[in-house]
Amino acid sequence: MGKLAQSTIKYLIEANFTANGIVEKPDIIGAIFGQTEGLLGQDLDLRELQRTGRIGRIEVNVREENGKTRGVISIPSSLDTSETVLIAAAIETIERIGPCDSEIKLKSVKDIRAVKRDYVLDRAKEILGKLLDEELPQTSELAEKIKTSVRAAEITDYKGMPAGPEVSIVDEIIFVEGRADVLKLLKNGIKNAIAIGGATIAKPIGQLSKEKIVTVFLDGDRGGDLILKELFQIASIDFIARAPDGKEVEELTKKEIFKSLRDRIPVDQYFEKTKTITKKPREIEKKESDYLDEKTRKKISEILEKMVGTKAAYIFDVSMKLKSKIPLNKFDEKNRYLKDAEIVLIDEIITDDIVKIAEQANIKYLIADKSKKKYKEKQLNVLTKTDLE
Repeated sequence: MGKLAQSTIKYLIEANFTANGIVEKPDIIGAIFGQTEGLLGQDLDLRELQRTGRIGRIEVNVREENGKTRGVISIPSSLDTSETVLIAAAIETIERIGPCDSEIKLKSVKDIRAVKRDYVLDRAKEILGKLLDEELPQTSELAEKIKTSVRAAEITDYKGMPAGPEVSIVDEIIFVEGRADVLKLLKNGIKNAIAIGGATIAKPIGQLSKEKIVTVFLDGDRGGDLILKELFQIASIDFIARAPDGKEVEELTKKEIFKSLRDRIPVDQYFEKTKTITKKPREIEKKESDYLDEKTRKKISEILEKMVGTKAAYIFDVSMKLKSKIPLNKFDEKNRYLKDAEIVLIDEIITDDIVKIAEQANIKYLIADKSKKKYKEKQLNVLTKTDLE
């Protein structure tokens, strides 16, 4: 039998059948060919149509119920409409399948092209909806992207230093550490920033600072402190602004940038604040780890090495006596073992969440191999293995 290519199918004839007895697929297909032979003439003989590929493979789904056989006959067709419906009507004339009386009733003649069209329409709607919802940006987004791109393109060169386009024409300018900081400020509409060159400050900065009102906007880390000290030696500074602790200017949000600049302080206030700090008793500057004697620090270091891979918290009292070992997922302020704990060692990088729990549990020392950042808490001493050396 010829097999009809899926791409040439135009219609699908589907018919339900019932046979008053047990019959099998070959019986049903044989009845279709045998009892329609010569019924519609030689041009519409099913065997010839199948041989030439105008009728596809006849499929039959069979099920047995209470001694009867029921099912669905499917016949794919590439004939035109009138020829296809003649075939559909012809199979209803079949009265016997094998040895059993039977009845065949047409279920449907489906236009496969219409089914494909419906699928195409539904799929097209789905694609269009996705395109409108996800792919096409809003007008405001496009406008903001254009503005950001234009601002970034405005970066200029002032005597070899990356700068915003207004540095040479305005009275007030902002010193930042590097090119990335200038770009960040440009993208947020601030055009009067100039990069001073980080730790190696460019020579023209000194002269420029004498001609302008200068705000120094530096990272909130120790590197920013060092740059500020060097600037005081070679430049005339009017205001000081800092990024939040542990953050760099180039990674700030727009809100954080403008808040930092609003909170800038005059240089004289900065010196007054620094002077106040330096007048404090020297013992305040003592490292937290120095309050632990050498023997205790050594013992803690050894325990930390043995803890690697345990993902646990070891809880000690003031005399370094082990109170309990708990899994880190049980490390919270409600854990009864944390009550009256003095020192807690953890096999994990110290994070804000862990520090918060330790504070709430009134722990005095929280110690681990590493920490996400430097912590300066009022009651809690957060230390790493390096601090113990």
